[in-house]
Amino acid sequence: MTAATSPAAAREGSRPVRLSPGDVLRLGVIGLRVRKMRAALSALGISIGIATMIMVTGIPASSQKELLSQLTALGTNLLQAQPVQSGGQKTPLPKDADRMAARIGPVTRASAVANTNTTIQRTDHSDPSDSIAVSVLAARDNLLTTVNGSVNTGRFLTPATDRFPTVVLGHQAAATLGFKKLLPGQPAPQVVIDHRWFTVIGVLNPMPLTSDLEQAALVGWSAAGTYLHFDGHPTVVYVKSDEQAIDDVRSVLPATLNPELPGLVQVSRPSDALAAKRASEHSFSGLFIGLAGVALLVGGIGVANTMIISVLERRREIGLRRALGANRGQIRGQFLTEAVVLSGLGGLAGAAIGSLAVAYYATYQGWPVVIPPASVAEGVVGALLVGVVAGVYPSIRAARLPPTEALATV
Repeated sequence: MTAATSPAAAREGSRPVRLSPGDVLRLGVIGLRVRKMRAALSALGISIGIATMIMVTGIPASSQKELLSQLTALGTNLLQAQPVQSGGQKTPLPKDADRMAARIGPVTRASAVANTNTTIQRTDHSDPSDSIAVSVLAARDNLLTTVNGSVNTGRFLTPATDRFPTVVLGHQAAATLGFKKLLPGQPAPQVVIDHRWFTVIGVLNPMPLTSDLEQAALVGWSAAGTYLHFDGHPTVVYVKSDEQAIDDVRSVLPATLNPELPGLVQVSRPSDALAAKRASEHSFSGLFIGLAGVALLVGGIGVANTMIISVLERRREIGLRRALGANRGQIRGQFLTEAVVLSGLGGLAGAAIGSLAVAYYATYQGWPVVIPPASVAEGVVGALLVGVVAGVYPSIRAARLPPTEALATV
């Protein structure tokens, strides 16, 4: 005896089976596994877009870091303080002015030089006017590290040589006196300062932001007092501070060096190199955003085009699944999942390719390797979002395809 089937049971049996997220994922991957070459080429399109995005952020970021490090090396965080002439004379700075400046919180290093008002000559028979452009300055031992200078040949002043008649020549001063470099193993040359012989122990490299030191002969602080009648009052104080606080340091430095008459202390403004450094940070940021957006847009268009073609080529599959009971939602889910998986794989591959390309190019150029983690994360997430957006229209189009029309192409 055959049992009669109730209408409710018939409706229950006609309902499509609910697919779990895992089932939807497997259906979406089937299309990629069956058409491996097409999937690889489609993923290549989105991976190129993401790789481009990472490259246009990573390579300029590496270049920017190298540029900023070079600008910092010039001394963008350096200030100079010196007395202002008033009433025909200058009020001297305190003898320990550099140590007073070093007590300011954001200051990382402070040093000083002082004009000894003496002349330097190549020999005791030289014409004094030949070296008139070279000033003789008493210098603290930590001057070179404070102004980000470096020695070309020889060595700089140290506590061991500070009290002896030794001198270090700036780059231009050495050229004026005829000493381009010191030859190892050869006797150290000597010059005449205020009718006394001084031994040249070093020649400095160029220092663009402190050109006054390039044209100077630097002697030890103690030696200047012993041999050149130096009174111990600095004429220029160099202060290095944290770049973020350089304006604050500049505002309090006059009162620190001369609490009673801060108006008689002149402090240089931050160098133009610092302004250029800050401007480059903003200009690079705007460039990154624009190029990344274009690259991601190109990748999204490629995925959308690929999915539309896939729907057109798989009409028979869509019609067969609809004839076997799949509803529109399941068809939409299948193609949308396929687009997201495709974009996700392309995004991961693009992130890897872009990171390797940035690392290779930066290393080849001798730059520090900078791969912004945010760019990598945004690239992968952006690829998934692009997959969702690019797959919406193709999945809706596939779901709306009538089974009879789809099967008519068989």
